Amino acid sequence: MLNPISISAKALDEIKNIMLHKNIPGEYTLRVGVKGGGCGGVSYMLGFDKPKTDDQVFEWEGLEILIEKKHVMFLMGMHIDFFESSEARGFTFINPEVPKRHDA
Repeated sequence: MLNPISISAKALDEIKNIMLHKNIPGEYTLRVGVKGGGCGGVSYMLGFDKPKTDDQVFEWEGLEILIEKKHVMFLMGMHIDFFESSEARGFTFINPEVPKRHDA
């Protein structure tokens, strides 16, 4: 099955670091999803969860990834990265397949 997302090495290191040092239970794995929709667009989510019956399971560099079946189409082509600066740090979601909005 085609993997809908890719994860940068830096983001993968940060995810593994969180799993190791933030007391994530062993039976939990990475969940990627979307929230929202309609005129406001969608927001992307990362978290840790147990597998559910409506999940599809993917693998990236040895990391299991859970995505709800209904979210897969919204995540196709998504690249997850991690950035750090002196002012902020966090995960970014980049999807070159989704056209950027231009307000008039």
